[in-house]
Amino acid sequence: MHHHPRSIRLGISAAVALTALGLSGCADDDPTTVTLVTHGTFSIPDEVIASFEEDTGLTLELIVAGESGSIVNELILTQDRPLGDVVYGIEIASAAQGSEAGLFAEYASTQPAADDAAAYALPGTEGLTAIDVSDVCINVDHRWFADQGIPEPESLTDLADPEYRGLLSVSNPATSATGTSFLLATVAAFGDGWGDYWADLRDNDVRVVSSWSDAYYTDFSGPSSGGAYPLVLSYASSPPYEVGDDGEAPTGALLDTCFRHVEYAGVLDGAANPTGAEKVVDWLLSDDFQATLPESMYVYPVSSRVALPEDWTQYAPLSDHPWILDPDVIADNVEEWVREWTDLVLG
Repeated sequence: MHHHPRSIRLGISAAVALTALGLSGCADDDPTTVTLVTHGTFSIPDEVIASFEEDTGLTLELIVAGESGSIVNELILTQDRPLGDVVYGIEIASAAQGSEAGLFAEYASTQPAADDAAAYALPGTEGLTAIDVSDVCINVDHRWFADQGIPEPESLTDLADPEYRGLLSVSNPATSATGTSFLLATVAAFGDGWGDYWADLRDNDVRVVSSWSDAYYTDFSGPSSGGAYPLVLSYASSPPYEVGDDGEAPTGALLDTCFRHVEYAGVLDGAANPTGAEKVVDWLLSDDFQATLPESMYVYPVSSRVALPEDWTQYAPLSDHPWILDPDVIADNVEEWVREWTDLVLG
């Protein structure tokens, strides 16, 4: 799926054609623009972009390449004529795939936060730098359960209990990176038995929607949406955005159901402006950028140098024991798992 306008693709191709003919003048010796390929949820205050442009003398161009799950596929398809200079939004499920395809040039930032980012480094993907972290978890509407006098579920296993029949909405792993993360959590938790677990969820009337926003903003019974489902797939960082005038969060994340979601940036091999691309990676690790991540993108900064919003520490703790899988295992199996899931759950 190509979400970006055709004109961008054509614009790049035309520029490539001119370069090939040697007609582009001397601009290529010292490019003035740098192109960042990212996903549709990229959202950063204008002044943070403006200060990057001021500091570097570069103009930042953004290209949106679909949902985070398909960025790598799109980059592989355009590998001979890279869509841009640098990418941000690669997640664990596709990091190994992109590295195996040779998408990323090696670059090690010397920003102070690079030490924090190193904690999330993936073996075999040296070209990638971790920028943000979040936990994909089931969110619960505390008020709904209190009103019904039903105890809240806590574990993945609880969700398949008949007591919670028809209460859970999740997003489809074939169309949603959030959904993929939750599928991976169940594989990590149940191993070869993950299919049996999903069969139980299916028999327990789990609802499957196409995107995170459909689950959260349409189905969830929390204040943001007022839907009919008191259990939905979202993030550990969602509850602070539901805090009411009383200062209380009426929703929470079930921290035993979480999959650790890390987003990476990398300089693209064959970038027209590799120096500019490296400056973008440095900027993504800067205090300026990292500090805006919670409020702008609802994710945790990797940097320990920036302060989190106050209600995050109270209502959005990361899980102490998230489910994780080896990136190579994910890369080798995720497409097959999604196919098996589709046959089993949607049949």
